[in-house]
Amino acid sequence: MGSMRFDTSQSMRLGQQMKLSPRMIQSMEILHMALPALQERIEQELESNVALENLEPQLDLEDPDAERVREELERERREDERVDREGERELVVGMGDESADFERLDGMERDYGDAFTEAASVPSHSVQSTQDGDSKMAAMNNAPSRGESLVEQLLAQWKFVELPDELLEAGRRLIEYVGDDGLLDADLETIQEQVLSEHGIELPLDLLERALLLVQTELEPAGIAARSVPESLLLQLDGMESPEDDEEELRRSDARRLISEHFEDLLENRLPLIQRNSGMSLERIQDAKNWMHRLELSPGRLLVDEAVRPIIPDVRVEYDPERDEYLAVLADDPILHLRVSPEYSEMARSKETDATTREFVERNVRDAGWLIEAITQRKNTLLRVVNVVLVRQRDFFDHGPQHLKPLPMVDVAEQLGIHVATVSRAVAEKWMETPRGYFPLRRFFSGGLETSEGRDMSWEAVKEMVREIVSGEDQKQPFSDQSIADMLNERGVKIARRTVVKYREQLGIPSARRRKIHS
Repeated sequence: MGSMRFDTSQSMRLGQQMKLSPRMIQSMEILHMALPALQERIEQELESNVALENLEPQLDLEDPDAERVREELERERREDERVDREGERELVVGMGDESADFERLDGMERDYGDAFTEAASVPSHSVQSTQDGDSKMAAMNNAPSRGESLVEQLLAQWKFVELPDELLEAGRRLIEYVGDDGLLDADLETIQEQVLSEHGIELPLDLLERALLLVQTELEPAGIAARSVPESLLLQLDGMESPEDDEEELRRSDARRLISEHFEDLLENRLPLIQRNSGMSLERIQDAKNWMHRLELSPGRLLVDEAVRPIIPDVRVEYDPERDEYLAVLADDPILHLRVSPEYSEMARSKETDATTREFVERNVRDAGWLIEAITQRKNTLLRVVNVVLVRQRDFFDHGPQHLKPLPMVDVAEQLGIHVATVSRAVAEKWMETPRGYFPLRRFFSGGLETSEGRDMSWEAVKEMVREIVSGEDQKQPFSDQSIADMLNERGVKIARRTVVKYREQLGIPSARRRKIHS
């Protein structure tokens, strides 16, 4: 047996390390939250923090005066909105001295973007003290949380995959583009462009392709992150266990062939045509088709609640004819009735309060203040971003979706003097109520092209033109993709047929053959 030798050595390594305070992490989390999530967070904090108070009056519905009180509250709310509108310009022009922490946070975004993004994913409960053993906090920690979104669940799985950092980063970005159905919402070129524009991260296409293959094979359920329904079905076939008998193997093999070679005909139930082109019997085709019912067209539905949730806007936009302007206010101001309890603030300052109680009260008073400040910063940042949208996308509000203009997030960030990641967090998962309907705030941010007339037009506006052309076609003779491209070219929008195909698929519009109605 050979001898064993132990060596000891010392080394010194220079490096720069950033530790984010709980306060800054909370600011990032609050900014990213849509209104329903923020309201839920506030409810949790009201349950767990004795120093946080909600002064919103609670109506007793059995009280005969309840309707009168409700009407009075509604009048007060409208008056508050009027005052908010009149002071909106002053509110959003600058954040003043109170925003110093948020400006520092934004500066750290610029200097430490990757580490900052990583820290933002830390759940808020991981930075809270648990030493006091407060019974309310224990109850909250054990209470069921809101259901995680599909993307959140996939990101949680991805954290346990051991890969080089560059592949992990590329995989994270891809997962962010997985829709509720489990399929990718954009092609790799679009993802590459948007990640570079919004986050300043350059991801080569070959890296994205390798990362996508790993996302598809490492994460559950099978078929996730596919670029199309056929690809998702084939991934599900690949993920199945070996068949138990020859008949099962034949059905699976036939199913793979139908998906790979005859998917369009299968969707249209053109079984005789498949029979002629494949040489398979009708009975065999039908048997394979029936076997395919065990596959999922939308694998993402296996992880998320399919219940339809109502859209709750964060911002409401209204037109002021006197000023000829569009004005924005928060649809439901989350801090309107929040305050730090004066009673507990006094206890925290009182010398008569014993040390243990004072420490507990001080922590709750501090946390309540931080929460209110973070929500205030969220409000200011969100309204500043929206006001830029109202000015830059004025044609959209006046004339409709076909008049959307290119508006990269980096341009808004430069105009407001904040980091592009801050803009991205401000618009994430948020909706805006406008005179033209409800729209995701992110829809107003995209690249675009210049028409032959020299007019800027966003990709979203081009998609809307595709939708309009298809909606006005004769369904007995629907337009081909090339015809749509030609019609767009006649309108001054130079676009290739393959781009029309991409936009048509993103809009959920079937091909001309599938749109045709036979009389």
